[in-house]
Amino acid sequence: MSDHVAFALLVYTGIHIFATVGAMKATGLKTGALFALCFLVAAIIPALRKFERRWTTLSDEQAVDPDYAPAFRRDLAFLWILAIGLPFALTFMFRAMAG
Repeated sequence: MSDHVAFALLVYTGIHIFATVGAMKATGLKTGALFALCFLVAAIIPALRKFERRWTTLSDEQAVDPDYAPAFRRDLAFLWILAIGLPFALTFMFRAMAG
């Protein structure tokens, strides 16, 4: 899970930079970029740490238990939906605020 969290954070940050900050320049809302950065630090990083902590605290026996596989896949899907979808949602929100 740690690798997925690290890559998801990189993907989120890349999309965030190109989509959200680009929208801020286009709409003239310069403070929006600062808000988005604060949102990244205040919400995204702790949320991703929860994903990682949940799976790194498993024992070796639990880590190979097939009963955990559906939950792991569900968490991975949610992680990637969040990493890819949230920057676009922020971009949409900022553009809507700009009117």
